[in-house]
Amino acid sequence: MVVYCRRNGSQFNRLGITVSAKLGNAVVRNRVRRRLREIYRLNEELLKCGYDIVIVSRHRGMTADYKILEADFLFLAGKLGILR
Repeated sequence: MVVYCRRNGSQFNRLGITVSAKLGNAVVRNRVRRRLREIYRLNEELLKCGYDIVIVSRHRGMTADYKILEADFLFLAGKLGILR
């Protein structure tokens, strides 16, 4: 996955998730979106406020274990400097 962020000047975060149609049918893409949304929801208190966050799913995210996706998201958020 790839994570982009930018300050939005507000007191809350906004989340965007994108999954390309090349990665599979609608059922598969929606499953990935649900998993990524849940990862964000459960770890939202660990993130700084006031950012627009965009998560771009890649091919390996389709078959990756939930814990691996969560660890990757937290690693990338830390690398971006949006973890508290």
